[in-house]
Amino acid sequence: MLPDFIPFKAEVVYLTGIIEIAAAIGLFIPNIRIVTAWLLIVFFILILPANIYAAIKHIDYQKATFDGNGPSYLWFRIPLQILFISWAYLSAIKK
Repeated sequence: MLPDFIPFKAEVVYLTGIIEIAAAIGLFIPNIRIVTAWLLIVFFILILPANIYAAIKHIDYQKATFDGNGPSYLWFRIPLQILFISWAYLSAIKK
């Protein structure tokens, strides 16, 4: 799901998974909750181009093939990213 110019694709995917788990834990720790939420918002914004790229290339996430839904997937994914960003902001920052 990452463009060809990005090296170590598998490692990047695993790293983003680790970041997601660390952020989930960070949201439960009161002293770092706000910083974690801001970093999560930045993370969600940074991964959106990868989702757009994957949609344009018709990548099927479950089969790792190039016969996925394509750009129609963005009608679901972009609002979902906005929901995640809003959720992080409203639940952890604006209390």
